[in-house]
Amino acid sequence: GGASEETGPGICPKVLSALFRLLLLFSGVASVTFQHHRYDDLMRTLYKVHNECPHITRVYSIGRSVKGRHLYALEFSDFPGMHELLEPEFKYIGNMHGNEVLGRELLIQLCEFLCEEYRQRNERIVRLIHNTRIHILPSMNPDGYEVAADQGPDTNGYLTGRNNANGVDLNRNFPDLNTYMYYNEKSGGPNHHIPLPDNWKNQVEPETAAIILWMESINFVLSANLHGGAVVANYPYDKSREHRVRGFRRTADTPTPDDKLFRKLAKGYSYAHGWMHLGWNCGDYFPDGITNGASWYSVSKGMQDFNYLHTNCFDITLELSCNKFPRQEELQREWLGNREALISFLEEVHHGIKGMIFDENNNGIAGAVISINGISHDVTSGKQGDYFRLLLPGTYTVTATAPGYGSETVTVTVGPAEPKQVNFQLSIDTTKESTEQKAPVKAPSGKTLLKKTASREVGKETRRGRP
Repeated sequence: GGASEETGPGICPKVLSALFRLLLLFSGVASVTFQHHRYDDLMRTLYKVHNECPHITRVYSIGRSVKGRHLYALEFSDFPGMHELLEPEFKYIGNMHGNEVLGRELLIQLCEFLCEEYRQRNERIVRLIHNTRIHILPSMNPDGYEVAADQGPDTNGYLTGRNNANGVDLNRNFPDLNTYMYYNEKSGGPNHHIPLPDNWKNQVEPETAAIILWMESINFVLSANLHGGAVVANYPYDKSREHRVRGFRRTADTPTPDDKLFRKLAKGYSYAHGWMHLGWNCGDYFPDGITNGASWYSVSKGMQDFNYLHTNCFDITLELSCNKFPRQEELQREWLGNREALISFLEEVHHGIKGMIFDENNNGIAGAVISINGISHDVTSGKQGDYFRLLLPGTYTVTATAPGYGSETVTVTVGPAEPKQVNFQLSIDTTKESTEQKAPVKAPSGKTLLKKTASREVGKETRRGRP
């Protein structure tokens, strides 16, 4: 304030400033469609975006639903279809519960927005697409969505369309690796890349199997899955270590070894969001708009924990609307509330350390293990030998090891900005011990553990579906 000069006939700087802010607010809105997309509309929109940005996008299917609908993903990259060394892989997944539709629409809008802003040479978006390989899957449950959309937003029952066409809740359908993990913590077994049960494909739905195979084919570093029914950023673990849950809600936290990092990731989304950080939403209160999943309520066989325990990917669950099926008129407000958060969360993939694991001939070593002293969760290098380890700013002791090679340890200081590149060169270990193949440590027949846990939690889950 304070200025009194007029800049034109009767227009004061305050009015100009307000107009400018409005323009900023609605820039990027023109290219985005605010409507609900049925399966055919979703498919058409993804191909339309690809046609408008053919050199930086690729539409592909990761599999099919029970009823044969494709699970379509749109990729953004300056080299679509290939992994570039030292370029992190990121994913967003929406509409895992068919009746929670806002995530589906936001991800379609994000696709439109990224393409249009890239064409307008928005520096921030150009940098993001050139330095990141982004995968966007607007709907993991297209069959459930069609059931919910047939009812529409006005008469939608709280659970109508939530499950897939076989009546299965996809967020209770992943192999339960938490049971193995909690056992391994006591017995000294592996703390990462916990193997799947041999018959896992017979235990999961086609949509779940497609996601698992997708996760195994691409070395994802960071991701989020978008839900509805609350407004909060939820981070792992989702499954409580406690066997019996005290009361209806809010048990003790069940933190991961990366708890501080997960809290920062969740808080980053919450504070970039229009109102999530205020904490009071949908008649519930979450300080800073974030929660540990298990402290809210325990979820067994969920996708979020599975990411962390079976792959290198750090995944959080974003609950984005009180109303699971918002009316069309609400979509623009929701987009404006989430747009900055969706972009800034994507940018979080560029923190910590990354680098190459080489052998003595400068060939990349796949499957090398990168350990951080003091954080009991390791990551592994990808097929070409590159690795990515998300970390908060600080000084860390980092060790790289690989079967048949010696280890190498370095001390690294991580700053708050770009990731620090730290390469390792491992020499072949000629000692007898290293050449003997050590069998991975497994929990004793997890079946009995799993059965007990499952039977204890079934009643609880049917009483209250997770938002």
